[in-house]
Amino acid sequence: MNILIVSQYFWPENFMINDLVEELISRGHNITIITGKPNYPSGSLNKDYSLNPDLFSSYSGAEIIRVSIVLRGKTKISLFFNYISFAISASMIGAYKLRKKNFDVIFAYEPSPVTVAIPAIIFSKIKRVPLVLWVLDLWPDTLQAYGVILSKYFLKFFDKIVRFIYNNCDLILGQSKSYVNLIRERSTNVSVKYFPSWAESVFYKTQELNPYKKNNKTTFDVVFSGNTGIAQDFPSILDAMELLKDINDIKLIIIGNGSMFEWIESEISKRHLTKSVTLLGRKPLEDMPKLLAEASALLLSLRDKPIYSITIPAKLQVYLQAKKPILAMINGEAADIVNESNSGITCKSGDAQCLANAIKAIYSMSDHERIAMGNNAYKFSETWFDRKTLIDQLEDWMRVLVDRKKLTR
Repeated sequence: MNILIVSQYFWPENFMINDLVEELISRGHNITIITGKPNYPSGSLNKDYSLNPDLFSSYSGAEIIRVSIVLRGKTKISLFFNYISFAISASMIGAYKLRKKNFDVIFAYEPSPVTVAIPAIIFSKIKRVPLVLWVLDLWPDTLQAYGVILSKYFLKFFDKIVRFIYNNCDLILGQSKSYVNLIRERSTNVSVKYFPSWAESVFYKTQELNPYKKNNKTTFDVVFSGNTGIAQDFPSILDAMELLKDINDIKLIIIGNGSMFEWIESEISKRHLTKSVTLLGRKPLEDMPKLLAEASALLLSLRDKPIYSITIPAKLQVYLQAKKPILAMINGEAADIVNESNSGITCKSGDAQCLANAIKAIYSMSDHERIAMGNNAYKFSETWFDRKTLIDQLEDWMRVLVDRKKLTR
């Protein structure tokens, strides 16, 4: 198939869409990606890209078409214009750059913002091909949870935009079962299916030693990886570590970056947690299997907000694949997965005391018990979040849409 991918984010930015494109290319599909100039997560233009943009014009054989956008910056206002600028620039400049290209199907990747679907809808109408939208972030619910928009009038306005977008798609994929139900409420006569994330191909490779581990001291390392933002509830995480700081063997290692990174750094000092908590910062994706392999347990957390209880963070699939016990301070569907898989211990969002108790409980287990939890996690991942199986399903859905469109012409 000739597939157009519409995504505001793409390599060298690290998102799931990169892995999907690699796999589709390996299966013989012709892929074109229309995206923005890389500036996530720093908010400024990627240094390697700025030095030589031509090096980033293709990816594993896929053509990359980039459009100019307002960079994310560090403020909510700049982020708003970043979102809007991609929708406008991709719709206008993108349409021109794609004018001589033909496609069988369009796939829009939406981790946020949902406005990424606007140019995808325009291309779908111009090219007269079906549109698939993968929803990994539910608007306007997320805007409200982050406190970006609290006015009920603006929330209603964005809700209308979302309904318009959904109703102009041929297939919508929801990253959680709860998402599917809410998307169906906001769409009419549109097929909506459950399509979760998976652990990228790098996590299926042989795990090696952690290059960041400087000594062989035996400690119980709880590893948090990913975005260090407001949603991840670091105040509660650090509260839990304060309760545990007298147990010298228990360490928290935070891998990643985000809006709360500097706050976490200052709080570690204020709370005298320098011996208990280590900030490694952002590390390359290819190093993550090594880092997770050195962990004693993996930490998953989200704040106590309705939207987060229906969200499955993409790192959960990675954690399951890593064969490690999972500590989940989270509500809803993600907690259900940890409980159903018998892969760890769950606590309600924001319950620092429970998290501290859970860490102590896994710390006190035998190696055999921890290995059993890790094996349970891996088996569940293989059954429900297998990369090949999920992408096979996506291929089938797209082929059905393409064949159906051909019959109606």
